[in-house]
Amino acid sequence: MPSAPDSTHLHAHLDGDAHYQHQSRRRGLATLAWALALTLGFAGVEAVSGFLSGSLALVSDAGHMVTDAASLALALLAQWMTRRPPSERYSFGYGRAEALAAFVNGLAMLLVVAWILYEAVHRLMAPHAVQGAAVMGVAAVGMLVNVAVAWILSRDQGSMNTRAALVHVLGDLLGSVAALAAGAIIYFTGWMRADPLLSMLVALLILKSTFAILRESYHHLMEGVPDQLDYAAVGADLEMINGVASVHDLHVWSMSPGQPALIGHVRICDMAAWPRILEEVRAMLRDKHGIDHVTLQPEPA
Repeated sequence: MPSAPDSTHLHAHLDGDAHYQHQSRRRGLATLAWALALTLGFAGVEAVSGFLSGSLALVSDAGHMVTDAASLALALLAQWMTRRPPSERYSFGYGRAEALAAFVNGLAMLLVVAWILYEAVHRLMAPHAVQGAAVMGVAAVGMLVNVAVAWILSRDQGSMNTRAALVHVLGDLLGSVAALAAGAIIYFTGWMRADPLLSMLVALLILKSTFAILRESYHHLMEGVPDQLDYAAVGADLEMINGVASVHDLHVWSMSPGQPALIGHVRICDMAAWPRILEEVRAMLRDKHGIDHVTLQPEPA
């Protein structure tokens, strides 16, 4: 019985091919692992403290940290998947898993914000007793933990996935600041409505960053033209190459975040000049537009 054909060579990059990376850096995995351990550990402490003290600000921040831990775990899984080489089923590799994880994390944040706003409205109508001193102490520790996690994640800003996780953590940091402020107001003035009001403020601040991550990841998943590239300018520059008559069926997208690619059909005046034209096209796209992965089909004008 004949053995199955070996397709490993089909994924190889020869001289003249693009040299984009299919795998993410190892540092991204370590970064996310440390952030996950710190976030998940303190989320439990904050949740227990929030229920014991009666603070919505602490409970909402703890719930936010739990979703952060889930998003970091998802980001860690996606980062690991992007390190896997292309296969017969996924010939482009797994780079798009990063954008998918970022999109899911953004949707999760919308649910968290909705829950915080819902609870805050109820607490405004019926204020709950809150232990201000306990809230201040736990929130201060939580703020330090979030600062540490944010610093860890900020070291890997090249990844959309890590930036999405950082949005979660910055939201937590705002939550800790709000909880600290709420605890102080309640401790010194006894005004219980400070707790839900500050929770609502944090929820609204988180929305802006969440929408930005959702837009970026959605744009990538829909294979949109990368924001840093001008589609019309790329086409015009191609048609300016000596020997190129016209360009059609042109597509520009991202293989994975930060790795733009281009395919298209090029009508040329002299087919014998195609090797020279292709070399000029590749150099122009690489140097002027940062596009390294180029696939063009020549056609006689």
